[in-house]
Amino acid sequence: MSPPVAPPGWSRWLVPPAALSVHLSIGQAYAWSVFKPPLESALGLSGTQSALPFQLGIVMLGLSAAFGGTLVERNGPRWAMTVALICFSSGFLLASLGAATEQYWLIVFGYGFVGGIGLGIGYISPVSTLIKWFPDRPGMATGIAIMGFGGGALIASPWSAQMLESFGSDSSGIALAFLVHGLSYAVFMLLGVLLVRVPRSEGRMSTASGPSVFEGPQVSARNAIRTPQFWCLWVILCMNVSAGIGILEKAAPMITDFFAKSSTPVTVTAAAGFVALLSAANMAGRIIWSSTSDLIGRKNIYRVYLGVGALMYLLIAQFGDSSKPLFIVCALVILSFYGGGFATIPAYLKDLFGTYQVGAIHGRLLTAWSTAGVLGPLIVNWIADRQEEAGKDGADLYGMSFFIMIGLLVIGFVANELVRPVNPRFHIPAPREAADVVQRQHSEPA
Repeated sequence: MSPPVAPPGWSRWLVPPAALSVHLSIGQAYAWSVFKPPLESALGLSGTQSALPFQLGIVMLGLSAAFGGTLVERNGPRWAMTVALICFSSGFLLASLGAATEQYWLIVFGYGFVGGIGLGIGYISPVSTLIKWFPDRPGMATGIAIMGFGGGALIASPWSAQMLESFGSDSSGIALAFLVHGLSYAVFMLLGVLLVRVPRSEGRMSTASGPSVFEGPQVSARNAIRTPQFWCLWVILCMNVSAGIGILEKAAPMITDFFAKSSTPVTVTAAAGFVALLSAANMAGRIIWSSTSDLIGRKNIYRVYLGVGALMYLLIAQFGDSSKPLFIVCALVILSFYGGGFATIPAYLKDLFGTYQVGAIHGRLLTAWSTAGVLGPLIVNWIADRQEEAGKDGADLYGMSFFIMIGLLVIGFVANELVRPVNPRFHIPAPREAADVVQRQHSEPA
């Protein structure tokens, strides 16, 4: 499948909606916590077990993005979006079969493994193309698209909750909900497949107000992973994601546990609403903070994400169970930084390594997300399970986890301070050579 080249006069503002149609769909992953209580009840699972599909999905996201990044650069965004559509929708269909037959391993395999491949390829599919269309505003451009991934649960959370209420929360109801998700997202993602285009000349595409795509130093994906800057960014992303995903993956049961003993306990519907609020913060942070990074710089914005994020966790750990507004506000801020961190990282990569193979470099960096997808939920779920076995309940289930998250954010803050410009010995010889290589890649048969 050849990359679809934009015809003369094509507006670059048609590309973000194509990216959004894919990212809004695969962003459903952030609403997984809505399915956790029904699965635990219907199949007799623990909190740690019910998190497995989500965790495996994030692992496969990182691995497929890392190994598929070069293929996405070579074959273009339409090929990538098509692969993402097939895998993500098929994952839901397999999960539906698993729920219907009460075979939990099939839910894990379908949603986590197959669907996770769709997550990874779909996530990186528009990033490189967007940066090439918007070289003058890379933070804003990637923020618009990646905003969709953060906002996917804003749609999916209440939608999933309503389906479970209508179909039932037993295994057959869960199966039907999975089936509807798979078919609906296939149709929506198809819009992006049909709409996306690449610039007519990716090697020298420019805008009236912006620089050339290949202006400045350029670093290949092979050389990028040999630099300390890449691994500093890997640690930054991993720590920031671990801190945010720990709350997000267990959002619904967490807020229920925190205020179970209060005079106004949180209902199932309200908990689903909290998940939707977190998704809104995640979504808003991706466009607001990434656009802000175009003004104040990437290093400064990550100082905010990591430093203020640690403060928010401290406030929740110390005072969160005494005030619902405080708990909710702090969680919303943390999730806005979580989303902002994702949306800003492609622009940070572009600043350090150029646009030559930024999509492939971004794919390799997302292995940090895979690690965090296991680390964050594992910390929160494992500690909560152990605390519950020890006879504790409510907010006491999460206190230790929150202090661990503070430590992770401090590690990320230090890594950000260590970021410096890339040594010239890692640069490719000349920007024109990079453009020639890209043109050769796109001329090769898919």
